[in-house]
Amino acid sequence: MHPMLRKAIEASRLAGEAIRHYANQVQKLDVENKAHNDFVTKVDREAENIAIRLLQRAYPDHAFFGEETGKQGPDSDYEWVIDPLDGTTNFLYGIPQFSVSIALKYKGRLSVGVVYDPLRDETFAAARGEGATLNGRRIRVSERSSMQNALLGTGIPFRANQNLDLYLQTLKVLVPDTAGIRRPGSAALDLAYVASGRFDGFWEFGLNEWDIAAGVLLIQEAGGLISDMHGNNTHMSTGNVLAANPKVFKEMLKRLHPVMQKY
Repeated sequence: MHPMLRKAIEASRLAGEAIRHYANQVQKLDVENKAHNDFVTKVDREAENIAIRLLQRAYPDHAFFGEETGKQGPDSDYEWVIDPLDGTTNFLYGIPQFSVSIALKYKGRLSVGVVYDPLRDETFAAARGEGATLNGRRIRVSERSSMQNALLGTGIPFRANQNLDLYLQTLKVLVPDTAGIRRPGSAALDLAYVASGRFDGFWEFGLNEWDIAAGVLLIQEAGGLISDMHGNNTHMSTGNVLAANPKVFKEMLKRLHPVMQKY
């Protein structure tokens, strides 16, 4: 196993332990609003600090970009991108769907990615050129050949500055023929589910780099495709993400084309 991937897994699991510790004490937590409908707790901060401290001890010359602490560390070709608790709202409401996401970029290119589900004890991991795994076993995207009976994941816009009308148009063209749409609430896990074949495809607008970095590499290493809604390679910067196995991806992109031409 790639040594930096091993460290990323260790960091994600330690952060996950802290999250599990607080999972039954949510009512006692102070909750802050970073923005409207964007919550943060001491759990987010503690989990992020745990992950960063472990990685800093191993790699003191690396840079870090955390959801809660922002950018820190020296200028470096190596940058860790960390979402300590993806799905904070689910966590606060007792919905068991949240995760830790840790990725490493080398010279701007994703090289390591881990998404850890602390409640199910599932570790989705990937290193560039080495494939993707779930708890050490190799995973691949689904083999579904069309949108017929495909199961798709998504995220529904809920903030005032998001274009709900555009999203509803995409939903309208993607729903037909499918087995249904799921909105679990942790984009990092949604992408891991595409990588492992649990979802055939996924789309969402306006995600952050820390939400998707690890998941992007998981999908690529599991044989899937990921892009923005136009099929271009801007998903890391725009946060507009379309991901699926190659055949479903092609059909999703085709259906989205007449909608996205207007934007």
